[in-house]
Parts: sequence; structure tokens; C-alpha cells
Amino acid sequence: MKEKEFIFIIKNIIGSKFIGDDCAYLKDLGIVVTQDSLVEDVHFSLKYTSAFDLGFKSVMVNISDIVASGGEPKYLTIALSVPANIDSKFVEEFYKGCQKACGNNIEIVGGDITGADKICISVCAIGKTLGRNISSRKNAQIGQKIIVSGIHGSSSAGLKLLFENKKTPEQFIKAHLMPVAQVEFGKRVALNVKESYAMMDTSDGLMDSLSAIANESGVLLDIDFNKIPYDKEIIQFSDWQNMVLFGGEDYQIVATVPQDYPYGVEIGQVKDGLGVDLKINNATVHFSQKDVEEKVFNHFKTQGEEK
Repeated sequence: MKEKEFIFIIKNIIGSKFIGDDCAYLKDLGIVVTQDSLVEDVHFSLKYTSAFDLGFKSVMVNISDIVASGGEPKYLTIALSVPANIDSKFVEEFYKGCQKACGNNIEIVGGDITGADKICISVCAIGKTLGRNISSRKNAQIGQKIIVSGIHGSSSAGLKLLFENKKTPEQFIKAHLMPVAQVEFGKRVALNVKESYAMMDTSDGLMDSLSAIANESGVLLDIDFNKIPYDKEIIQFSDWQNMVLFGGEDYQIVATVPQDYPYGVEIGQVKDGLGVDLKINNATVHFSQKDVEEKVFNHFKTQGEEK
């Protein structure tokens, strides 16, 4: 089974209106809440990930969800499960990485630590919503434009280099091991866009996010590949276009905004229809939800960090 199929089953049992977006928006409390987990040999490998980098990334992936919802990240709880052979130095470096990712504006307020056969991390993040227009992947409007915060494909390229024991280009390695949530970009959208809009991070790949927005909103996203920003050095890889579109873990933001919104890189338009139309290599390729799901990373099918 795939992640979305599990979510469908859980949602039907629980019946909560909050399940579906990356964050639950608790309007009466003025907060958004998210939780994400990283599991050894599924999301990371200690062969190339240090304890510090692991702590940093564990926090950043949750901050990214808060930011992509339009919230202001404020508090975290962190649960860490480790095997018996992990020493105190690992734990110390892990939490130093967590603290580095938090900076001065986000506070770790609790958590748990226990034993396990492999390292497992689960982070719960809470963000404030006061004065912000909170997004939903269901809210894309026909006539809006589609923008992204930055380059795509770099994390996937970095992962490939790590698998091949290569250390250059360094920017790709760093993009994979220490991604940075687009806090200011998300804040700017949430404070300035007054109408309904959709916004997600691209943790599971740009095309996955575009497909989710299109299908949840019941619209067609018309995308021009030539407008998607990427590091020019990525073209050295034979599958670089797939890295840009489906690679994942770049933790950029994609949003649908009014035509006069002045920030971000425009990559397409929201139109009448359903799915994603991609202009690439002098052709237009239509992607249904099923087409995209067959290409993205499936945690429940793949062992290891294959994309």
C-alpha cells in the first residue's frame, strides 16, 4: 500500500476534518499542528548522515510543514528512539543539530527518548496563525498563477552523489543533508495574500505537490518546465529532469497566488480542468493523479532512500 491509501483508511475511521493537509489548522486555538517521522534506512542512512545533520533535518522538515500552511513555527516536541549501541555523543550532537535548526525563534518544549532496533525520530511542531491567511491544498482558484520559492532537484542529486561516495558538487550534498525551510517566503504569502490560495512544501517532489493541489482543488495546473528554477550543474546527471520534477526533499514551497502577487518564481497557471499539464521538450504531457503517484517515493514499497 501507498501512504495516501493508508491516510484514506485512517481518515474514514477517525472522520476528522483536519486530516489531509500537511498541518491541522485548529482555528479556535489559533494554531497549526504537524507531526513527521524519520526512520533509519527509510529516510536516512548513518553511512553518510551525521548525528548533527540528522537533528537539523528532523526539525527542518517539520518547520517546513508549518511554514507551508502559512503558520509561524514556535514550538516543538521531539521523540527519539535509539538502539542500545548509540552513545551519549550521538545524542548530544543530534540535539545540537535540532537546536541549530530552531534558531532563536523556535523552542523545543519537550519530547521522549526510548530504545529501539533502529533510530526513529518523531517531531511534533506547533505554529501560530494570528494575522495570517492559512492555506489549504484544496484552495487553488482558477485564474491564479503558480509560484515556487526556489530551485528543485538539488536534494535528489545530492542523494545520488552520496550513494556513489562522491563529495562534489558540494551544494547538492548540503541540499540533501541540511535542507532549509522557506520561512520568510511562506510568511510573506500568508501575510499578503487575502483571497483563498493553496500552498505546500515540495518535500515529496514538485510534481507530487502540484498534483495534490490540482486534484484536491479540482483544477488543472498548467506548468512550463523551462520556468522551473534549478541549479545548472544538475544537467550533468542523465535523469536530471526527473530529479527536478520528482526528486523530492528540496523543501521549497509551491503556491497559487493572485496574478499581481509580486514575489516568487512563476512556473504556470491555474486553469479549468483536472490534473497537471507539463510543457517539456517541445511537447505537453498530461499527468493524472495516478501518473504522478507511480513516480514518487513510496515509503511502504522501497527499502532505503531510493527515489
